[in-house]
Amino acid sequence: MVFLKLATFLGFVCLCLAGEQDVVDLGDSDFEARINEYETALVMFYAPWCGHCKRLKPEYAKAAEDLIRNDPPVYLAKVDCTEAGKETCNKFSVSGYPTLKIFRNGEVSQEYSGPREAPGIVKYMKAQVGPSSKELTSMADFEKFLTVEKDVSVVGFFEKESSLKAAFLKLANKEREKIRFAHSSFSDVLATKGYKDNVVLYRPKHLSNKFEEDFVVFSDSNVDKLHNFITKNYHGIVGHRRADNKQDFQNPLIVAYYIVDYVKNVKGTNYWRNRILKIGSQYKDKFTFAVSSKDEFQHELNEYGIDFVKGDKPTILARNAKNQKFVMKDEFSMEALEQFIKDMLEEKLESYLKSEAIPESNAEPVKVAVAKNFDEIVMDNGKDTLIEFYAPWCGHCKKLAPAYDEVAQKLENEEVSIVKMDATANDVPPTFDVRGFPTLFWVPKNSKDAPVRYEGGREADDFLKYIAKHATKELKGFDRQGNPKQEKTEL
Repeated sequence: MVFLKLATFLGFVCLCLAGEQDVVDLGDSDFEARINEYETALVMFYAPWCGHCKRLKPEYAKAAEDLIRNDPPVYLAKVDCTEAGKETCNKFSVSGYPTLKIFRNGEVSQEYSGPREAPGIVKYMKAQVGPSSKELTSMADFEKFLTVEKDVSVVGFFEKESSLKAAFLKLANKEREKIRFAHSSFSDVLATKGYKDNVVLYRPKHLSNKFEEDFVVFSDSNVDKLHNFITKNYHGIVGHRRADNKQDFQNPLIVAYYIVDYVKNVKGTNYWRNRILKIGSQYKDKFTFAVSSKDEFQHELNEYGIDFVKGDKPTILARNAKNQKFVMKDEFSMEALEQFIKDMLEEKLESYLKSEAIPESNAEPVKVAVAKNFDEIVMDNGKDTLIEFYAPWCGHCKKLAPAYDEVAQKLENEEVSIVKMDATANDVPPTFDVRGFPTLFWVPKNSKDAPVRYEGGREADDFLKYIAKHATKELKGFDRQGNPKQEKTEL
């Protein structure tokens, strides 16, 4: 028993260290010498206390394990900006953590702007080495290109130089980080495949199904049309939606969440996907369809009020073109899914709204909005409104609170409302683009225009001057510059 526990522990340790050993640790003493050794390298400049760095670290290690075995290899390195790498971080103007930069032969090539999950990092960095489109000189090359990665392949077949080939290579240069491109002009490949001047999008074998072809063909030489063709067909009728490609799936969107595992359980994964496909193929012009791992996207399930998905059957969630959320309440079946889709199209469903309870009392100077009373407190209150979207754990929000309370107290008798809403516990209306905390917006009284993002200072006086200047009606107690008005005295 002790031996088994020790073996399990050692296995766990090895698993945790797997990949980590492939990340090169660099500092001031060896950065310049070592980075020159690598043809292509991705360097993460980090601080040990940084939360974003801690979340990235395991994904970075997984990517390193894969990329170091690439042909040619891509090296992943890290530099601690708080200890042994301070001078190096200063040299490369690192001002935030983590900062990632791509180096080629010791020189900075570009800022890394790709995904932060292992599969996305791998795909992005593999596209950084070699030509943007791989030339296939034999059928063996062709077969290997289609199978070496479990991903979509876009292959151009060109008997001679043409406008289509020029458009293809131009697009490959632009989209190399997102799409795998290859091309061939060799007679045996052209003869075997039967294409002379075409671009063919091949779907990966594990996504093959009877509801759509395994490949689609394109022949127009317009770059924009070629790009649209690839975008439209890339994921097929029901795509595998992951953390690194979720931005590809646009509303109106229907997603099936279940145990999606194309490594250990291809058959089981496709059992449910094929059922989604059968219904989705009938409504592919109305909705985008996808399958996603319920474990990978637990945070999305939480956004629909779902803490845990029981059993093996998919949970169906959706968003319409207005970004409203909908939950299929019935247990999954093809009949239930089709009825859910029909009800969405006929607008018979009630949207799901994540919201705290409406406060029993809202008498404080700073009013509290929740999703359920947002229109009443913010949009239809008959006043100009400054609203703060915050997170309870946000340090900047806590620092802002005294100044926000102070300006609310000063304007209690004005036609201005100062409001706050916990954006982690309530759905934020799509017209308010909240990406960080705190985010503030100015909503003029009775305005039908989009709310205005507040970009001013964070002291009470800053808020007061902004509100005084932009108020629909001049404030009673302050002039347009935010100065207190002098009270008139009787003679």
